[in-house]
Amino acid sequence: MGPLGGIKVLDLTAMVSGPVATMILGDQGAEVIKVEPPGGEQMRHMGMPHNGVPATFYSCNRGKKSIVIDLKTDAGKRVLTDLIREADVLVQNFRPGAIARMGFGEDVVRKLNPKIIYVSISGFGENGPYAHKRVYDPVIQALSGATDIQANRETGKPAMFRIIIADKVTSLTAAQAISSALFHRERKGEGQHIKLSMLETMLAFFWPEGMGGLTYADREFDVTKEQGTMDLIFETLDGFITAGAVSNKEWVGMCRALQREELIEDERFASSSARMRNADLRKQIVADELANWHSAEVLQRLDDNDVPSAPLLTRMELLDHQQIRANATVERITYEGFGEVRQAMPAARFDLTPASISGPAPQLGEHSREILLRLGYEKEALDELLASKAVIANNNSE
Repeated sequence: MGPLGGIKVLDLTAMVSGPVATMILGDQGAEVIKVEPPGGEQMRHMGMPHNGVPATFYSCNRGKKSIVIDLKTDAGKRVLTDLIREADVLVQNFRPGAIARMGFGEDVVRKLNPKIIYVSISGFGENGPYAHKRVYDPVIQALSGATDIQANRETGKPAMFRIIIADKVTSLTAAQAISSALFHRERKGEGQHIKLSMLETMLAFFWPEGMGGLTYADREFDVTKEQGTMDLIFETLDGFITAGAVSNKEWVGMCRALQREELIEDERFASSSARMRNADLRKQIVADELANWHSAEVLQRLDDNDVPSAPLLTRMELLDHQQIRANATVERITYEGFGEVRQAMPAARFDLTPASISGPAPQLGEHSREILLRLGYEKEALDELLASKAVIANNNSE
């Protein structure tokens, strides 16, 4: 059992930021109950479904239990109230104020369960002109400086990350914050409200080196004017690799690997600061030299000289790369209806309480009956809830 075994999490979230956060908790042993509206959350309807479940939804919701509750009905609200009384954590990512209008704001939930960890994930925080705006990942990238960080280094044209980075960084931050709040509750017996915005999360994520020019007010500078124009991607005779030399020792190794020992004593590259001042020239020299080698040969030479380097893998290639296979980083599991499913293993490997993938993503309402029975609903009351559609069960779960 994982380190969060025995913890019960109510997941009222949709899309990615909340679902991935609660999935991480589930991988670490928590029981996660995904509360969905009739018809299911939006991510169920995005992408090509397999066995009724799109791949992205699957990878955000594996191992959870699904109950469908119509929170517009009084009966549905009573069911959620019963679930709240038994929960350790509630996570929601409605726009600020929406869940309070539904009758389940933090103050109401706190009276039902004083020790609960209540998590509110928003796009922009609760204040300011954007607080009540709809949000998706690209909007956060636009406001957080991400498009400036990713801008084309030659033309300056803004560009976005081609993944939903803001959602997933928020997920990681939320999972860590929840764990800390649970630890505090274990010591002090107090539940608390965690407020987390995607925008603030991204600024915290970018700040250490991405916002270096803003750190000292007396020495503010535009980082984009200081950085070089070349990425550390180099073309070889048969592909692309990356290689980098930060320390003096690594630079010496680079020069020896490329048979350019005369550059070791070149004053333009003799120190880390000198190499930074002449970054574009240095990278161009390295690029010109690497263009004369086959990838495997030059990677071996770089490795022999202790220079950090690797081939550039496509997503289709990484499954069979020896490093991925050596650590079983991608788990292959066969589930009925899905066939072989590939998932990245939980990244944190606990030696005493190992995290694990506990099951596939649920079908919509797959566990509605099971959850109601566990809450103590008798057959007559359960059937009445289902007949009224205050709660909806997947027919295959009956």
